[in-house]
Amino acid sequence: MNTNQSSWHTLSADEAAHQLEANTQTGLSSTEAAQRLVRFGPNALHEKRGRPPWRMFLDQFTDFMILILIAAAVISGVVGDLEDTVAIVVIVILNAVIGFVQEYRAERAMVALRRMAEAAASVLRDGRVETISTAELVPGDIVLLEAGNLVPADLRIIETARIKIDESALTGESVALEKQTIAVEAADSPLGDRHCMAYKGTTVVHGRGRGLVVATGMQSELGKIAALISEAGETKTPMQNRLTHFGKRLALAALAICVVVFVLGIIRGEPLLLMFMTAVSLAVAAIPEALPAVVTISLALGARKMVRQHALIRHLPAVETLGSVTFICSDKTGTLTQNKMQVTTIYADGHLKTDLQLSQRVEPWTTLFCALALSNDAHLDRHGKAHGEPTEAALLNAAQAAGFDKAVLEQEMPRLKELPFDSERKRMSTFHRTGETVLAFTKGSPEAVVPQCHRTLSASGEQLIDQTALLRTAEIMAADGLRVLALACRSWPVLPASHHLVELESELIFLGFVGLIDPPRSEVKEAIALCKSAGITPVMITGDHPATARAIARELGILIDGEGGVMTGAELAQLDQARFETEVEQIRVYARVDPAQKIKIVKALQDKGEIVAMTGDGVNDAPALKAANIGVAMGKGGTDVAREAAHMVLLDDNFVTIVHAIRQGRRLYDNIRKFIRYAVTTNSAEILVILLAPFLGLPIPLLPIHILWINLVTDGLPALALTAEPAERGVMRRPPRPPQESIFTHGMWQHMIWVGLLMAALTLLIQDWAYHSGSAHWQTMVFTVLTLAQLVHVLAIRSEKESLFSIGLFSNRPMTLAIIVTFLLQLATIYLPALNPIFKTEPLDMAELALCVGAASVVLIAVEIEKWLVRRGWIYQRNL
Repeated sequence: MNTNQSSWHTLSADEAAHQLEANTQTGLSSTEAAQRLVRFGPNALHEKRGRPPWRMFLDQFTDFMILILIAAAVISGVVGDLEDTVAIVVIVILNAVIGFVQEYRAERAMVALRRMAEAAASVLRDGRVETISTAELVPGDIVLLEAGNLVPADLRIIETARIKIDESALTGESVALEKQTIAVEAADSPLGDRHCMAYKGTTVVHGRGRGLVVATGMQSELGKIAALISEAGETKTPMQNRLTHFGKRLALAALAICVVVFVLGIIRGEPLLLMFMTAVSLAVAAIPEALPAVVTISLALGARKMVRQHALIRHLPAVETLGSVTFICSDKTGTLTQNKMQVTTIYADGHLKTDLQLSQRVEPWTTLFCALALSNDAHLDRHGKAHGEPTEAALLNAAQAAGFDKAVLEQEMPRLKELPFDSERKRMSTFHRTGETVLAFTKGSPEAVVPQCHRTLSASGEQLIDQTALLRTAEIMAADGLRVLALACRSWPVLPASHHLVELESELIFLGFVGLIDPPRSEVKEAIALCKSAGITPVMITGDHPATARAIARELGILIDGEGGVMTGAELAQLDQARFETEVEQIRVYARVDPAQKIKIVKALQDKGEIVAMTGDGVNDAPALKAANIGVAMGKGGTDVAREAAHMVLLDDNFVTIVHAIRQGRRLYDNIRKFIRYAVTTNSAEILVILLAPFLGLPIPLLPIHILWINLVTDGLPALALTAEPAERGVMRRPPRPPQESIFTHGMWQHMIWVGLLMAALTLLIQDWAYHSGSAHWQTMVFTVLTLAQLVHVLAIRSEKESLFSIGLFSNRPMTLAIIVTFLLQLATIYLPALNPIFKTEPLDMAELALCVGAASVVLIAVEIEKWLVRRGWIYQRNL
């Protein structure tokens, strides 16, 4: 087998197959494909390798203040207390372990998401069509291509049906090129002139075909380019960027305060090394360098959880944007409906049939059912189940039920040529040999087919046509919620050589209408109502007849009498952008819309300040998906191109999944707010306690090891448990969040200031009382009060509005476990003799412990009062 050939385009299809030892009729065997995969490796471009776990762990120690702290601890051990040094180093290492575990989990989550987002390819193996990951393709495979596919490897085209490929990503040529099977003579011809080749990374925009894999992975033309360039860095979400800037400002303030603490201590005559260690420990604890990382971790783990609800996030910032969505523009078929098409009604020769069985084969019914079976790309498996696009499968099932076997008919009337469906013509045609002549079948929307007909077929032969009456009949069928297709035919003496579509699909003979029903999903109506309660406007976009669209929209609750209107694609085309923007927010249904018009809808809504989620599945949907704030592609029925352009993929193609994703997006954003509220409040309390104590004539309240311990146990498990908090009550009964809204709004910054001051005041009061009453345990009490106050605070802020006692103490199990473990660890530092010398603590009696618990509980009472005032609407007014 020769795979070193660089001029595949100069070989005929048979010569290329011979060199690769491939069978173009049956494909490779599974055994041979597996052997070639080992030999040639996966069909993937080499990516920039992620950090190995050991590097990820070491990176936890690269923060400048951490390094200073370790150095200071070592110096302290050399000149003084070695035990203290070991304890500090151990705490720093434990902190690093927690940071590593968080980061590693987030990294694994992102890898899993990327793997799920990998494209698939239809390939011929063992004589059967299979769907496999593109990474498993090997030289010699036969790949099936159709409109919407990304070309998965470099291919030698061996069969075409008017296939056109957009190679702009590779060659820069903006016009899609029609491919052919004939070899190119010049070996050195440019890539764009190799009309018998399809290259990895390019896009099939029209037609279908088959190709022989000649190069994969880094051996492909795209791989050769990829080897010359380096991968771009990972982009940050808007929230990460805002928090990075906030963190820098906060870090400068914290460092300034730490310098003040150090200077005040020296002035008071405290030991130089002790004050340096205290200041550095405080800086390590107080500087919120982890805030952007927490956002990444929360979003990544949240995105992984969304997969369980059938939403695959392809771009992390989309999770953040979900909470701001104000309009969901959804396709009807398969998203709002079940995508289980079934033919229920057929109209022909002036008669409407609901019984699909034919008592005898008479015209026009015979030709009509032949058209249903033959002008169709669906196929039956050996069990008699139809596979293919749902509408085509329904038409094939109807033909089979009436006794028209596709396999038999294909032997009698083989297909010679086809004109694939496209969204501009809104119809498709196939040409079939019938004896000495050729019969063409055309099917499509009534408005696209009926005007091309000049006669109609009846039991008595061809008759004059009344196009107006036929279109009125189609509208009556559509008003019952049916999707209506028209079918027509034309006889040709020979296969026409013309490539002019208008000429080939004119002078048709009308056969009849087929009415299909696609029942709405039972769960969608409730999801629509939930959207409206959340301030989100659902809009339906469909290629169906306006009457069909109106009937389905009313049934689902999208269209309510007196609220919203219906606009057709033709009406939309007549409006300029400015005029359309005056109406766009009132339209609830778009019918007979061309996919290219979706981008006009997206732009108009965005110009009005709306945040738009747009669904799509086809090639022409890709620009609108990319332009939307949240582009949503279909995972089951969508094209590769649509999925690549989208921010999110629905693995079940269900509208309800979008609503679930929005709910999850709002929950994640709320929980990130809670984490920031908690971290900044507790850090400010620690700073204030140490800063204010000297001004009150009190000694240094906490030793470096106390500060680091509080930072470890309170910023560790309890803080992380906040990300697991269930959604707030009424999360879908409040309006969407403005995308530019500060994360510190709705009373958050006020809370961080006054609760930080309250914690510091309670801690200093306990210190003042214990110190001046001569208690030998005063520093242990300060240590305990501050730790417990932070634990109580994390419980209190589990909801921004609801009381802790109404949401339930145990409704967040990770939080309950984290609080218990942290509380027990704190008691261990007080009551275990082995830990007393390490943490410089002494056992408290029950009265002292009760006083510490009581002082900490004041924080809970105060925050509960704050939330009661919020519920009353007296402070921080927000529509929660």
